[in-house]
Amino acid sequence: MQIELHKSFVKDYDRSIAKIQNAFIARSNLFRENPYYPILKNHALVGKWLGHRSINITGNIRAIYKQIDENSVIFVALGSHSQLYK
Repeated sequence: MQIELHKSFVKDYDRSIAKIQNAFIARSNLFRENPYYPILKNHALVGKWLGHRSINITGNIRAIYKQIDENSVIFVALGSHSQLYK
């Protein structure tokens, strides 16, 4: 699985603390192997994020992505549940 990072995601990532950055790296490696690995809790979104999916990075941190094609995705946002879904 090829992963691209949108500039808005990069901004969110850069503003995050090291613990979250490291957690994203670990979870993105799992995602590359199997996007539906149970710990990721990969799920479709509705409303403002319709057409996107979310994975869990830590207990409250989510990464939102959009499927580009069957072998690539682009991550577009990273943040807490309350930041992303307000």
